[in-house]
Amino acid sequence: MPVPKMLNSSVLVLNRAFFPVHVTTARRAFCLLYSGLAKAINEQYETFDYPSWSALSVAEGVESVGLVGRAMRVPRVVVLVAYDRIPRRNVRFSRRNVFIRDGSTCQYCGRTLPTSELNLDHVVPRSRGGKTTWENIVCSCVPCNKRKGGETPDRAGMRLVSAPAPPRWSPEYAFSLRRPIHKEWVPFLNVVDYTYWNLELRD
Repeated sequence: MPVPKMLNSSVLVLNRAFFPVHVTTARRAFCLLYSGLAKAINEQYETFDYPSWSALSVAEGVESVGLVGRAMRVPRVVVLVAYDRIPRRNVRFSRRNVFIRDGSTCQYCGRTLPTSELNLDHVVPRSRGGKTTWENIVCSCVPCNKRKGGETPDRAGMRLVSAPAPPRWSPEYAFSLRRPIHKEWVPFLNVVDYTYWNLELRD
């Protein structure tokens, strides 16, 4: 893989409590390591500062970048030395994030389906003044969407599984659109419900 592409590949950033807070580039991760602001983590969950990480041997097939006369492994996870907060973020109002919030489950019949078999429905139809907001958009399967038509749930004789509301930020919203998720990330994303995802893990 060309060096520029490898340096732009993704690295998971953890806070001091090993909670995922960000995804950065390998280039930035090396800068954090070199400046002493972060440590790299290997597959055995050992931490390394820049000198000790750069001293590791690079086996065949291990992702690395070439330096003068040698190669250095690309860390896939780094932990910040001093940062212990969890950033406060708003969840972007998007089609994918509505699917995540609703667990890819039709909010009328309760069936969990592939996203290809779901669409988004205005609880109060736009024709009746309904707005496109977190509080008025839900996942719906095609049959339920057709049954409801341009009516409100009450008028269509249907009930919502749960009332729609803006979700609280959690890691699945930050990482749901990132492909691939590196296998080294998985142990640190166990706070996330992986049933929300349909992502291929990268070797």
